[in-house]
Amino acid sequence: MKTTRSSRLFSRAQSILPGGVNSPVRAFKAVGASPLFIRRASGARIEDVDGNRFIDYVMSWGPLIHGHAPPGLVKAVAAAARHGTSFGAPSPLEVALAERVRTLMPSLERVRFVSSGTEATMSAVRVARAATGRDRLLKFEGCYHGHADAFLVKAGSGALTLGTPTSPGVTRAASADTLVAAYNDLDSVRRVFDANRGLVAAVIVEPIAGNMGVVPPADGFLRALADACRAEGALLIFDEVISGFRAAAGGAQAIAGVRPDLTCLGKIIGGGLPVGAYGGRVELMELVSPAGPVYQAGTLSGNPLAMTAGLWCLNHLSRKLYTSLAALGAQLAAGLVDAARAAGVALQVNAFGSVLTPFFTDRPVSDFLSATAANTDQYARFFRGMLTRGVYPPPSQFEAWFLSAAHTVRDVEKTIRVAREAMRDVAKGA
Repeated sequence: MKTTRSSRLFSRAQSILPGGVNSPVRAFKAVGASPLFIRRASGARIEDVDGNRFIDYVMSWGPLIHGHAPPGLVKAVAAAARHGTSFGAPSPLEVALAERVRTLMPSLERVRFVSSGTEATMSAVRVARAATGRDRLLKFEGCYHGHADAFLVKAGSGALTLGTPTSPGVTRAASADTLVAAYNDLDSVRRVFDANRGLVAAVIVEPIAGNMGVVPPADGFLRALADACRAEGALLIFDEVISGFRAAAGGAQAIAGVRPDLTCLGKIIGGGLPVGAYGGRVELMELVSPAGPVYQAGTLSGNPLAMTAGLWCLNHLSRKLYTSLAALGAQLAAGLVDAARAAGVALQVNAFGSVLTPFFTDRPVSDFLSATAANTDQYARFFRGMLTRGVYPPPSQFEAWFLSAAHTVRDVEKTIRVAREAMRDVAKGA
């Protein structure tokens, strides 16, 4: 596989961009490789600047449920651009998209658009603190909610420990009110509540974890979490930036039958353009300025291009789409397991509909500790083997693979054939 042009571009990028990229995982450092620079994409395939083509399972990290550059979406965005790319004023499009979101996710009685998932989560936490008059936030180890200071913490010596920063530049004061519990472990949540009685404003959780790799919630975990929050007087925030409109048209909350107080959205809601949103009960969202005193603003929030792409994307969701994606996901997951077994490689595959993660471990993965026990060196070898054979998986053991409407049975069958060869590389330690 020729990578001359990508290598040259990466050298140039390193002289002007920190680490040569604009988001860390793109640097390929976790898989012992150098990034490929992509020049075009269509359907389920991407092409780099050297002309190499790949079946793509990153799909811009989840937004592209309909595939790369679906013609209808491109046509709609082009038409919208002719009328203006940003107004700095209300437009009919943001009203229409908000109404569509509320139809699909009735828990979002009021919606505020922002420009990223990080903006959505930090704003939802601000609303929760204002509503409850409390300061502390409970998150789960291994769940990522963006790069706001309060979220960049780890558990320390145990789930009761006040958060300590995991990034330089984050002050202890900024993270001091963040508490951490273990995902899928309700007892750890109860211990945190007991140690911080009357102090926790909100619990924020990925209802289907996707940032330590895919880790679905244990049976009953989300419902029990909602009950615990209600008993404590804390609000429940679902971070559905990944799972929203991907797990189902109504998100993971529709599948679980749990109605959170606040929900954060991103990715699919923008159809591939930068956008996020948060919303929830009327009395909570009426606290947001200008209706209420909680200030949050954004110059490009609700811009017409993102709203157009989001409307097209959400209007083309269907039961048939989700059924097809789930079937492809199950086929791919089973094929990866079979490929590993044939090579004598330990592998666990966590899958939920159109998302999955192969973990190189012989033990089930249900939380952060079991996820991080996976063999990252083996994943790196597997990744390189897949890439050189024309398949582009996520460049990290701890990211989700995403399927789209553009992927076909033939694509998945080819991926499984390639995986058999790549697993042999892993077994040899190549």
